[in-house]
Amino acid sequence: MSLIQLQQQNHIAKLTLNDPERHNPISDGPMVDALCQALESADSDDTVRVIVLTAAGKSFSSGGNLKTMLPGAPGALAADEPAQTPGNYRRGIQRIPLLFQRLQKPVIAAVNGAAVGAGCDLACMCDLRIASTRARFAESFVKLGLIPGDGGAWLLQRIVGYAKAAELSLTGDMIDAQTALAIGLVSQVVEPDALLATALELADRIAANPPHAVQQTKRLLQQARDNNLAHHLEHAGAVQALMHTTAEHRDAVAAFLNKSN
Repeated sequence: MSLIQLQQQNHIAKLTLNDPERHNPISDGPMVDALCQALESADSDDTVRVIVLTAAGKSFSSGGNLKTMLPGAPGALAADEPAQTPGNYRRGIQRIPLLFQRLQKPVIAAVNGAAVGAGCDLACMCDLRIASTRARFAESFVKLGLIPGDGGAWLLQRIVGYAKAAELSLTGDMIDAQTALAIGLVSQVVEPDALLATALELADRIAANPPHAVQQTKRLLQQARDNNLAHHLEHAGAVQALMHTTAEHRDAVAAFLNKSN
């Protein structure tokens, strides 16, 4: 099974997260590799002007895979030795936000369902977000005794402002699509059957413009923001190394897994 489906229609590349049975977690090494490869492929293709990112199944992305979260689990980002954990993050999930910062082509997220934790942050990495009425968002790391190790604290406040980002990050609360629209996290909310058509129509409008102007405009918009993402990710990785060692994190994961079984 391909973890990422890549389809091209005219000047638009559609990337689909394709692990629906597990709700499309993005922290595992194979998914990180597949997503980065698909994004790089689309971005380097001169016939592609806009990228649309969506997901198969009921969820956009559940974020991290809880079963591989604790130290000792196969593929875990958390190492038995905390000093090794930041390196695991750099070689793993932190590759995704840094790649998004390098992409020349605009990326539109078509959020079809729940975008939780790193899944919410993945949507925030995109330039634009359109949500289905079934979409939900949660910056939920705190509920597992963790912090956003993938750049979420840097990304979210640049979209919704510090106060609202602090509320979402410190409570871990889930919000629905209409609330996401009201706070500016998404720019449109549409019925599920219209989601992809709406995203593709927006992509068509962008793709109709001169591609170099689009790419340079995107770059200018990014440069207008604080560009210390790499420094932020280093700090996030160091803090996350400590969070993975806490009893509250282990207890929260265990409780969640017991509840889901």
